Amino acid sequence: MTELLYMDDSYLKEFEAEVTRISGEKVFLDRTAFYPGGGGLPNDVGWLHKVDDPEERYEVVEVGKEGGEVYHLAKGHDLKQGDRVKGLLDWEKRYRVMRMHTGLHVLIAVLNQKYGVLVTGNKVAPDRSRVDVNLERPDREMVAQAFEEANQILQRGIPVKIYYLPREEAMKIPGIVKLAKALPPKVETLRIVEIEGVDVQADGGPHVSNTREVGKLIFLKLENKGRNNRRIHFTLEGS
Repeated sequence: MTELLYMDDSYLKEFEAEVTRISGEKVFLDRTAFYPGGGGLPNDVGWLHKVDDPEERYEVVEVGKEGGEVYHLAKGHDLKQGDRVKGLLDWEKRYRVMRMHTGLHVLIAVLNQKYGVLVTGNKVAPDRSRVDVNLERPDREMVAQAFEEANQILQRGIPVKIYYLPREEAMKIPGIVKLAKALPPKVETLRIVEIEGVDVQADGGPHVSNTREVGKLIFLKLENKGRNNRRIHFTLEGS
C-alpha cells in the first residue's frame, strides 16, 4: 500500500520516498504527495529525482492507482527498487485544481440547499471545469444567481477542515452525499471535507484551507445534456 500524503496535507509540494518496485516506466513508491486522479479530478504531474542526484530529473507525466499502490510514469528514468527519491509536484497546476475543487463544493452546496440539486458527473481542470446536475429545466438565471451566492460565501474566508469518521457515523450526516447515483467507497473510515457552516462531504481530493483562496468563480455556460440533466461550465477569475 502506498501512503497517501496528500490526504492530510494538500499543500505538500515535495517529498522523499523509497522506490518499492519498477514496471517499465512506472515507478511505485512507498509514499507519495502526487494525487493519482479520481472523483472527476485530474492526476498530478511533476518530477522525480534521486535524493543524491538532483540534477537528473525525470518528468512524471501520469500518476494512477493499481490496487492499493500508486504509480508514477516517469519518462526515461533509470531508477530501481530501493532507490531514495524526491518528488516535486507541478504546483501551479495542483493549486489551481485545489481552488477549482473547493469552489465547486461551495457551488454545489448552494444549488443543493436552494433547489435540491444532486451531482450526476463532474470534471475539474486547472483552466476550465464542469459539473453535471439533475436540474429539471435549463434556467440560466437561476444558475447565475447560485454563482453569485457561492462567490459571496467564498469571500467570507471560511476554513476548510479535513478529518476522518467511521463510515457508519459519517453517513448519518445530513447532506453528506450529493451524488445522484453513487455513494462513498465502501471503506470503514471516510475522509470528510467540511467547509464550516456551508458544506460537509466525503471526499478524497486536495482542497485549499480557506475559501478566500479560491478567488471568484466565473459562470461560462449552461448546456442541456438530456432529460433533467444540465452541464454547468465555469472557470476562475483571471483565467
